[in-house]
Amino acid sequence: MWKPRLVALDLDGTLVAPDGSVPVDVAEAVQAASAAGAHVVLATGRGWHATRWLHDLLDLPAGPHVCSNGAVVVEYPPQRIIEKTTFDAREIVERVAREHSHCLLGTEVVGEGYLVSRAFPEGELGGDVEVVPLERLWAHAATRVIVRDPNGSDADFIDLAHHLGLTGVTYSIGYTAWLDIAPEGVTKATGLAYVADRLGVDAADVLAIGDGRNDIEMLSWAGRGVTFSDSPPEVLSAAVDVTAPFAEGGTADELRLWF
Repeated sequence: MWKPRLVALDLDGTLVAPDGSVPVDVAEAVQAASAAGAHVVLATGRGWHATRWLHDLLDLPAGPHVCSNGAVVVEYPPQRIIEKTTFDAREIVERVAREHSHCLLGTEVVGEGYLVSRAFPEGELGGDVEVVPLERLWAHAATRVIVRDPNGSDADFIDLAHHLGLTGVTYSIGYTAWLDIAPEGVTKATGLAYVADRLGVDAADVLAIGDGRNDIEMLSWAGRGVTFSDSPPEVLSAAVDVTAPFAEGGTADELRLWF
């Protein structure tokens, strides 16, 4: 008679389509879970400035959400940062700039946007984006560093991460040539564990749905971690169960099993 008490949902590729829309059946299924009394928690690599609109669109009740791959936990509404983990970005920024000068670099300004070394492709970063000298990127303690190569592939960035030999940080690689570098040990799972503890929910009572490599720890941590049949192999390996692709209604299908 298990039923999720907390539902953790990735955004891109789980709730949000490539064109930026939220399918009606997905929105209705999320709202049904919330109406049934489950805590619906958005768990995303996006910053809060690029997440808040989805909370409003889904008309979710006030509560906590996990952003920046677990480095930031925000309670909303009203908006309040209740947990933030940072690290010194200087070594990473200098090394990437020195050894991979073709890559774009960015650091997050929580709740506002990003400081970047050069302009990112149109639409990839939300909020206020300011091009600054490299030293400005490490002038503040960072929740994450973004490394991007518009002409590369995810395979290229897997090699790059191994080449950098990253230590003292946590990193995840997106579908494209995009590398998120976070404080050591920080993932969506750690952010969700913090939220679950505040809400008095055991990990065993959490349903988590996600499709990306930055969801692996979350899917492994949750009592029921679900991904899509077209997710990367390593994500499929981390999940307890697999649903239909997002484009075929997989998110709504999974939620309707319980709500």
